[in-house]
Amino acid sequence: NATNDEPKHFKQAIQDPKWIEAMKKEIQALEQNDTWTLETLPKGKRAIDSKWVYKIKYKPNGDVERYKARLVAKGFTQVEGEDFHDTFAPVAKLVTVRTLLAVATKNNWLIHQLDVNNAFLHDDLHEEVYMKIPQGFSKENETRVCRLRKSLYSLKQSSRNWYLKFTTALLCLGFCSSK
Repeated sequence: NATNDEPKHFKQAIQDPKWIEAMKKEIQALEQNDTWTLETLPKGKRAIDSKWVYKIKYKPNGDVERYKARLVAKGFTQVEGEDFHDTFAPVAKLVTVRTLLAVATKNNWLIHQLDVNNAFLHDDLHEEVYMKIPQGFSKENETRVCRLRKSLYSLKQSSRNWYLKFTTALLCLGFCSSK
């Protein structure tokens, strides 16, 4: 179905009111989360770019649930030591997950799964990172840029910052890290 194709580029998306609305919702959510402040780019600094990624979310019966536009930073243009210092990708080994499930089954433990919506977007950004205003949302003659205050998807430090915040919260709740 041609109306249910996901746009590959911004120029395609702005032809369809559904995608325009999806982008507006994403910008509103990011602004409500205080993801950035608009500032003049300091001398000697550069602003990274961003891009829109489009995805149609479906209900289990195959009907369209919603049109999702996600703003993604072009983190591959970040410079180590300037825009970020450390990266980290927390990944559970499959053997660890299987072992945990086996022990839980043997002991009749109750298991809960957690999915945090937009997890990375809840984390504070400690580095000074600037981003150009997202495509389609810059006012005419606007010279300011977005100073990122919270992480965005595809920033080099996003997963590390989120993992640190999540781990700190678990430790505060009385959990302890396994060896």
